[in-house]
Amino acid sequence: MDDVLLGRIITASTLGFHIIFATIGVGIPIVIMVMEFLGIKKKDSQYLTMARRIAKGFTVTVAVGVVTGTIIGLQLSLIWPDFMRLGGQIIALPLFMETFAFFFEAIFLGIFLYTWGRFKNPWHHWLLNIPIVIGSTLSAVFITSVNSFMNTPAGFELSEETFVNIDPVAAMLNPSVYVRVFHVVATAYMTAAFILASIAAYKLIKNKFEKDREYHKKALKVTMSIGVIMSLLTIVAGDFSAKFLHNEQPEKLAAMEWHFETETHADLVLFGILDEENQEVNYALRIPWALSFLSGNSFDTEVTGLNDIPEEEHPPLVIHYFFDLMVMFGMYAFGVSVIYFIVKKFTRFNEHHPALLYAYFLTGPLSMMAIEAGWFLAEMGRQPWIIRGYMRVAEAVTNAEGLGMVLIAFIILYIVLGFTCAYVLIKMFNNSSAESSRAEYYGEGVDAK
Repeated sequence: MDDVLLGRIITASTLGFHIIFATIGVGIPIVIMVMEFLGIKKKDSQYLTMARRIAKGFTVTVAVGVVTGTIIGLQLSLIWPDFMRLGGQIIALPLFMETFAFFFEAIFLGIFLYTWGRFKNPWHHWLLNIPIVIGSTLSAVFITSVNSFMNTPAGFELSEETFVNIDPVAAMLNPSVYVRVFHVVATAYMTAAFILASIAAYKLIKNKFEKDREYHKKALKVTMSIGVIMSLLTIVAGDFSAKFLHNEQPEKLAAMEWHFETETHADLVLFGILDEENQEVNYALRIPWALSFLSGNSFDTEVTGLNDIPEEEHPPLVIHYFFDLMVMFGMYAFGVSVIYFIVKKFTRFNEHHPALLYAYFLTGPLSMMAIEAGWFLAEMGRQPWIIRGYMRVAEAVTNAEGLGMVLIAFIILYIVLGFTCAYVLIKMFNNSSAESSRAEYYGEGVDAK
């Protein structure tokens, strides 16, 4: 196995594991903020208990996210040294700002956790949510700006294979950053909400504590509300992304849609199988003219095909499947959340029927799988470039030996971290009644004041 492939697999495994905790780290604070707001506003100690219990579990995932995030920083230097030599001085600022945003969040998270019940006015404690949400969201903004720079580099001039006249702010505000940040943040908020909705649905299916049912019904309603709103924003972000790719990265759009001929009235291709020559698509679901419309709000929009792009710049065509998975899983979560509210508001059918609860339960895992598919689509869709138009992946990887052992070591580490995190969270909550926690926090039968 060559160094380039090993380097890609190591980085892909790290990003694939880290993105789980990064998504949770960005999205969960907004849910905690909403839960505490409802608890104070409605004088309902169940919502306040939700906020406290979610925050308690959130700290465990933050700890794991810190470890995997640190590993990514190390891998940039150890596995991709030539990338850091060329682009390190540009991405250093957003990487530093991402670290600053995390510590900003962590400081206020610590204050938030240790000051429950310490304020006479509960709204003063709620205000601590604001810097936590800002810090977690800015972490996503800054790290996404690094990835955006790799896709649409800006803020420098190239002289003798060296970047000169560097403007790090212009590099951070590169052409794709706004679209990508919108997409990343919206999907993180959406996924976090659906993960918690899955937990609530599971607790209603396999309920150990009968007295907790009302608690979990409330949790399901709030998380589904956040989920459906963020799903709508994600759909809007996806529309913006398609138009951006059409204008700025046509090779990625063509590869993910298996679009070979430049034409107007281009069809949107879902699923399917390519023939041996990678030119004909069989067994696909085609939506007539939809790709042209998504690309430019007009069926007459001309969409560039792969046949008009140099073959050596073609992204791997497998990214089409990641696009299909991302769209299918994301739309499933959106559709189920819509069904929840239709059933609740406009029918006499029980929205907590076991069949529906199983459907709700799938929204969290499938949303996270959509996140994974989306990141593989984004990263593989940039290939063969590590800095698009300036440095190829093959030029950036280290020549050092031992990458195979490094891969094995990291895989073992991720298995240990994943198992430990899951074990700790299960032990924290599996035998813990929400109503018992509420009584402990606020007194039996006492509502929030």
